[in-house]
Amino acid sequence: MFIKKESLSFILIVLFTISINAQQYLDPEYIKVTEKRASKIVDNLEISDKNKSELITQIIAKQYQNLSKIHDEKDAKIEAVKKLNISGEKQKSKIEKINAKADKLLNKLHKSYLKQLSANLSNDKVDAVKDGMTYGVVPKTFFAFKDMIPSLTDEQKIYIYDNLVEAREHAMDAGSSKEKHAWFGKYKGRINNYLSAKGYDLEKERDGWYQRIEARKKKESN
Repeated sequence: MFIKKESLSFILIVLFTISINAQQYLDPEYIKVTEKRASKIVDNLEISDKNKSELITQIIAKQYQNLSKIHDEKDAKIEAVKKLNISGEKQKSKIEKINAKADKLLNKLHKSYLKQLSANLSNDKVDAVKDGMTYGVVPKTFFAFKDMIPSLTDEQKIYIYDNLVEAREHAMDAGSSKEKHAWFGKYKGRINNYLSAKGYDLEKERDGWYQRIEARKKKESN
């Protein structure tokens, strides 16, 4: 079977890079890092059953490992495409296909992961796991919006919360801290646009909020 030089170069670069990443993926030290990360999340769940606690720790750690594998392989393929001597449009098309394939794998993994968590934890604890994987951005940001704009209606609060939760679903599958925060940044932009359309002057609301925070600090220090 005839293989184009371009395709052969791509295959060789991908195989080499993925081979390196596969070794990292199986590295005992890396596995320890994921288990430690998972253990911190589980500690906050206050699970009294030791066996169940260990099971959840392993489920979360394995999720981190699986996510890393998908992102590493995706990044390797994209890097290989960038090294090929092809036009910008062709490169863009190949990268889009690589990202689309990775997204399908992430979506499948996401559903499987939540199914495992839901089989062993209450909805509140599943949400706590999600918050643990995303640095608690949802509760912190939701509180911040309510504190910044005390006049928010119930409908507006629901809109804000629902968008933050949707962002979390994406962020928990992201491959890095930067990517996780980027997802929240995207949805916070959507929320800001929504609030502006509702008539809020966000710059004015933010300035007033900062002043109230400073006033609280002074009061607490006295």
